[in-house]
Amino acid sequence: MYNDTIMEHFQNPRNVGEIDDADAIGQAGNAATGDVMRIYLKITDGRIVACRHKTFGNAVAIAVSSMASLMIEGKTLAEAEEISKEDVSVALDGIPPDKMTCSNMAPDAIKAAVADYRAKHRG
Repeated sequence: MYNDTIMEHFQNPRNVGEIDDADAIGQAGNAATGDVMRIYLKITDGRIVACRHKTFGNAVAIAVSSMASLMIEGKTLAEAEEISKEDVSVALDGIPPDKMTCSNMAPDAIKAAVADYRAKHRG
């Protein structure tokens, strides 16, 4: 089964929902497999001041999204982009090997949101 940290974030996910006036939105996952994460960011002075997510998927996908949302709040865009699937796995006290693909969703969604923000704020 899953460890206590994964179960805690699955049963009580943090930062669930949308940000109506989000500065950036990113999505990752695969609807065909049932795991999709959409992340909403509010950014002030180059820092992520709020992060919300809507995640559809299994327990690990939800736990990954919850943990990642906590990990990036307060970070700069560059710092958030550097978060890896391994970082999320370590923060969750390990993800079972057969569920590691779920951990890819968070960094991919974060990178997509940062790219969205940068595309909106060029020049």
